[in-house]
This record gives sequence, structure tokens and C-alpha cells, in this order.
Amino acid sequence: MKAAGSAFQNIAGAATTLVRTGGCILERVVMNKRVASGVVTIYDNTAASGTKVGTITNAGTLLSDAPVDVDYGVACRTGLTVVTSAADDITVVYTPTL
Repeated sequence: MKAAGSAFQNIAGAATTLVRTGGCILERVVMNKRVASGVVTIYDNTAASGTKVGTITNAGTLLSDAPVDVDYGVACRTGLTVVTSAADDITVVYTPTL
């Protein structure tokens, strides 16, 4: 795989977001503004189903409002879809593969 340089997608609010169609490296998810008990689910797919990369669940009581980086560094072969359950503000950083 040849990397083309990093890209990003900001997601604010509860949504299902197709971040990328095709292969990429999911570098990290930056939790810019977290919401108590908010859940972020990441799929290697062009839909909110199939191979799950991971689930990030915020604590019921947040002790800090500072941004949090969740590092992944994993290859997604089909696509990259992110589902957010609350009014979190996140940035998904990925590197498209050619």
C-alpha cells in the first residue's frame, strides 16, 4: 500500500458518517468535545455494519473536558464508517491508501 498523506473528517453530533470509501489507515480519533456516556463505533465498511474496528465509550461522569486522542494505526480495507451516539465533537484522522 502506498500512502497519499493524512486526511481528516470532523463529526459533530449523533450521526452515521461514511468517512472514506476504499482502503485507508485509521490513524487516530481525536475526541475534541466529549459527552458523558457517548459512544463512538468504528467500522471497516461503507455502512454501519460488518467488521468493527472498535468502540469508544465515554465515562458516565467526565473528569476533564480536555481533548483525548485514541490511537489506532490500523488498515481498513473496505471503507471507514463512524457512528456517534451523542453530541460529541470528534475528528477522525486517516491516511488514504492507493
